[in-house]
Amino acid sequence: MSLERIVTHPGGAHKDDFLACSLMIARYAVPVLRREPSADDLSDRSTAVVDVGGEHAPEQMNFDHHQFPANYAPTCALSLVLKHLRLYEEAREFCDWLETTEWIDTRGIVKTSQWLGVDRLTVAKLNSPVDITLLRRFAKEQEHHPGQPIYEVMRMIGEDMISYLEGMRTRMDEIANACEVWELGEGFKALFMPRVDADNGELSACMSRYIEKNQLGCAAMVYPDRRGEGYGLSRFNDDLRLDFTRVNDCEDVHFAHKAGFIAKTTALEVDRLKNILHTSWVG
Repeated sequence: MSLERIVTHPGGAHKDDFLACSLMIARYAVPVLRREPSADDLSDRSTAVVDVGGEHAPEQMNFDHHQFPANYAPTCALSLVLKHLRLYEEAREFCDWLETTEWIDTRGIVKTSQWLGVDRLTVAKLNSPVDITLLRRFAKEQEHHPGQPIYEVMRMIGEDMISYLEGMRTRMDEIANACEVWELGEGFKALFMPRVDADNGELSACMSRYIEKNQLGCAAMVYPDRRGEGYGLSRFNDDLRLDFTRVNDCEDVHFAHKAGFIAKTTALEVDRLKNILHTSWVG
């Protein structure tokens, strides 16, 4: 049976129900109805009930978390939908914001602030008009249908999330199969990714994840420049032992950021790339 509608709660909207519905829109392209679910909704597999209904039964397309006990691991509607789409493990690994979203929705701002080790006002300062306006406009209407502005924005958000998570797993595998760890001196290592037949978008971010996951201890990353045939060189985790302004005057370096954290070169030879790193190394 194909999905025909998504039902979520009326009233105020939060990031977890907004994002959960965005994912469902991206996958199923059906309308969102903001109302209390009926018993028929909960038993109808053509209706996805999200963040309301008091039931988590993915086989029935019901995704509520409010019935979980107070000591249950922080789990929100977004968590449940991600699990339904088989993307939860990837999201926990690649989306740093997810765990905080789970905490805020299930534990509140005060306990989340304590868990993060920051003041409550610090968390509030991370909000922006993007968050406020999208949630307010989503909450304002009782129904959202294809072609309407908020619905199409939610579709884009959901599509980008799914594409990102599915792509990250593929890209991490590509990096594992092709990358090299360069030992450049005592305490100085770099992760090098040669040019392969793959999309180079977001490659530096994926390499950062790879370094963290495998605890490689690299200070630098070298990767194909997606705007040209050369390579980009950047500090990993903003390691201040590297300063790429030191190679700004090199003929084959066409860009070095004034803050020293990244450079672009037309050089293709491994020995030359290593030489640029050595020159940039201040230790």
